Amino acid sequence: MANAQNKVALITGGSRGIGKSIALEFGNLGYDIVFNYFRNHNAAEKAQQEIENLGVKCLKLRAHLAEPDQISKMFQSVAQEFNTMDVLINNAASGVQRNVDELTPKHWDWAMNINARAPWLCSIEASKLMPNGGSIVNITSEGSRKVLPYYLSVGTSKAALESLTRYLAVEFAEKGINVNAVSGGYVQTDALESFPNKKDMVSAVKNTLAGRVITGSDIAKVTAFLCSEDAEMIRGQVIVVDGGVTLPAPLPTTEF
Repeated sequence: MANAQNKVALITGGSRGIGKSIALEFGNLGYDIVFNYFRNHNAAEKAQQEIENLGVKCLKLRAHLAEPDQISKMFQSVAQEFNTMDVLINNAASGVQRNVDELTPKHWDWAMNINARAPWLCSIEASKLMPNGGSIVNITSEGSRKVLPYYLSVGTSKAALESLTRYLAVEFAEKGINVNAVSGGYVQTDALESFPNKKDMVSAVKNTLAGRVITGSDIAKVTAFLCSEDAEMIRGQVIVVDGGVTLPAPLPTTEF
């Protein structure tokens, strides 16, 4: 990794789970950290303390990403504190875990606004603070392409996010901003508790070709790599970090 001294990374949803792992990874690399959160003040306080213990600055901001005006205010605060930004990680996500005929337009709008519209708006605001270029990574999931139970609202919004990644990669290239996405497999975090089929998901967590669970750190390290000079020629791609669980099962052997 290049020297990250005086560089700034903003991670949405950075107080818990994968977002916190990403924030800690960039903090370990020497970035000053900004993260937003919505409801859990205690988790935000704890995350801020852990990040500051790494010897870097950390600014925590409460912002509801479904509200465009709160996104604008969040970036105004970043500009006032740091006046610049080098990395944006669009990690925050939400959704309603129900079958297709149980979802309402309100549920649909909730997932789309947080998981797709907010990354678009955040990316526009971040680009204004990247006069010398930078990196944007969107955190998506395999539910964008693979049909998962109770995942329609999230899966379709993540598919939109992956499309957004490609468009931003092209349109931001002239600004020197590299845009990619990381798609994680089942990572055992508190988010799994909200799924009706959490028992099946927890079982799937362990079923990787690597023989171990996928961790937030696994996602974070790939995310950080995509923001390094070594990843300059990776553009508009979705990098899958799932331990191989989405690969087809081996064909049964046949004896002749």
